[in-house]
Amino acid sequence: MLNFGCKQNAGIADMKKLLQLLTIIIFISSSAFSQDSYYSRLEKDTLLIGNDLIERKFIWNKGNLITFSLTDKFSGESWLNRGKSSDFVVSKEAATISNSSFTSKEVKETGIHTAYLETTVSFSMGPLDVKRVFRIYKNSAAIACDTYLKGGIEPAPGQDDVDLADKKNIESAVENESKQVTAVLDQIKLDGFHWKTKMVEFYDVSDWNNNLVFESNIIPYRKNSYKGNLLFAHNVESDKGIFFLKEAPSSSTQLAYKGFDFTTEFGHFMVTGLGLAKNDIKENEWRKTYGCVIGVYSGSEVNRLIALRSYQKNLRKLLPLRDEMIMMNTWGDRSQDSKVNEKFSLIEIEKAAKLGITHFQIDDGWQVGKSPNSAVAKGSFKNIWDNPDYWKPDPQKYPNGLHPVVKRGKELGVEVCLWFNPSVQNSYADWEKDVQAIVELYKIYGIRTFKIDGLSIPSKEAEINLRKLFDTVLEKTNDAVVFNLDATAGRRTGYHMFNEYGNIFLENRYTDWQNYYPYWTLRNLWQLSKYVPAEKLQIEFLNKWRNTDKYGKDPFAPANYSFDYLFATTMAGQPLAWFEGSGLPQEAFSVGKLIKAYKKIQHDFHMGTILPIGEEPSGRSWTGFQSIRSSKGDEGYFIFFRENTPHNTSTIKTWLPGKIKIRLTPVLGDGRSMTLRTGTEGAVEIKLDSINSFVLYKYKILNN
Repeated sequence: MLNFGCKQNAGIADMKKLLQLLTIIIFISSSAFSQDSYYSRLEKDTLLIGNDLIERKFIWNKGNLITFSLTDKFSGESWLNRGKSSDFVVSKEAATISNSSFTSKEVKETGIHTAYLETTVSFSMGPLDVKRVFRIYKNSAAIACDTYLKGGIEPAPGQDDVDLADKKNIESAVENESKQVTAVLDQIKLDGFHWKTKMVEFYDVSDWNNNLVFESNIIPYRKNSYKGNLLFAHNVESDKGIFFLKEAPSSSTQLAYKGFDFTTEFGHFMVTGLGLAKNDIKENEWRKTYGCVIGVYSGSEVNRLIALRSYQKNLRKLLPLRDEMIMMNTWGDRSQDSKVNEKFSLIEIEKAAKLGITHFQIDDGWQVGKSPNSAVAKGSFKNIWDNPDYWKPDPQKYPNGLHPVVKRGKELGVEVCLWFNPSVQNSYADWEKDVQAIVELYKIYGIRTFKIDGLSIPSKEAEINLRKLFDTVLEKTNDAVVFNLDATAGRRTGYHMFNEYGNIFLENRYTDWQNYYPYWTLRNLWQLSKYVPAEKLQIEFLNKWRNTDKYGKDPFAPANYSFDYLFATTMAGQPLAWFEGSGLPQEAFSVGKLIKAYKKIQHDFHMGTILPIGEEPSGRSWTGFQSIRSSKGDEGYFIFFRENTPHNTSTIKTWLPGKIKIRLTPVLGDGRSMTLRTGTEGAVEIKLDSINSFVLYKYKILNN
């Protein structure tokens, strides 16, 4: 993979090679690949799946595949798998393999995903049928695998219920033997002892959590298990590595969870946890396990992150007229549904247009049915469909339906969006009725963006029905609908599953409860952006003039920041104006100039690989983001924030190479044009005269 961490004396030829590769992996819509740039073929006892960046070679083993080698084509590194067992382990019946088959086809590009090559390997393992579906994209150094099961099963033996403290010492020959861990989604066993390994665990349920990313750095030794959705394994001898991504909810909310996601033993790396209990596997219906992705890279940390992102960006295309949004939602000022009606909505649309907002979302309260969060009538999410009119506009609040609101929105260039809570009872058994309600709102009013709230996924049945709901809506609306998936409470889908359906509503924060601090929100975005595409996260900014008395003399109170700065903290994500526009003072609308300018570069900024730079936001840091962009790899963007620190100048590490010449052109915020040479680790010196200020630069790498 791209080696942005090249040595300081790297020549121009090396830089050209690096920039050439970036053209391949970062420009998602590139047409530089021929149709045969990815391939899959079964030759006697060997299956090969690959593209221009990666190849995985398998021993056929009657369909129960065993990895033979994994190759990073950019660096030329090829790892041999030293393991003898099959990659996927789930049953005691491993010896009785039959009915194996192989098919391969290209899945054409849709409104949701880019084109990919799909390879399906099926076999029977005693009474259990297994289907493993591999996906590979042209521009990605990763191969994904979705596994499906049906029939009967006897789980594999394991010792995951034994605590480390209860194991005997290493002198015991019995304890020194490696025993199989239950249910392995994928695995590879590589040579060497010098694997620097990082596990990344994620938390959602952000109503209760304000620390969303935890990293664990280990040197693998004897068999131990860890939590997380991501495992990076870097060989310090070769300066190359691999990663596993478990496409599942956050560890704390997964189904049938055994307490860990990865098991390591020296160079042996395993992904565990199917997300299926024994009773979830049905006789005549395919049931999908959690997914698993393996990728390769070489060189420094930025290369592994670009390799990961090159996969993630293929799952849902970012279309400027569908997925880019600056949304204003009615809920953030805590009026709940008490104000929601036609008159209020029309006023809010006027205010939204004045601010430059692109999407106005009416939260809970627009519909006939009353939710348990209603301020005017205590309702319920139970048995929603006992009232067939639950998801129709309330005729008392909207006597003309939503037509006048939608019409005025179109006149002012503001798209009207809605809140929706799927009917949760009986594992979403009424999902087809929910589909009908959403599709009717789309057809009658043109509503295509829905905030999906109140989710609870306690069972595989619930997960399956939710997927049916979303898939069917997309099918019936020609992929036009966007779902804002709320991640604030309950057992939901996290950051690495259901990514094809829209974006993530990250958190509820309120000045009323004094739990909105701009640097807290910026910190959550900054930490997540390393591993989750920032452009897939809705990030809030609030009305800083409300509840100032509740913060007292707190130096980090929202009132101590300009409204422009609060908006700027959201720009790497999808900005969410979490307030009522009619509650803003007149001075607030001056932010419209910034928003107007931001909209011109929003999509171009988001098309890059956005990564955090500088220090972790703390209220007193120099921090920011870098978007690694352009088809040639020589351009991109920086956002720099000077928080409440006395130093007006800071040297900030970036993801650029060291000792190269760049030009910085200010686009938004405070800043001046300059040409400079990066220092060690791509560091640049930035000056901002005022505390709590920002600048967004466009950068270009110049010839030395």
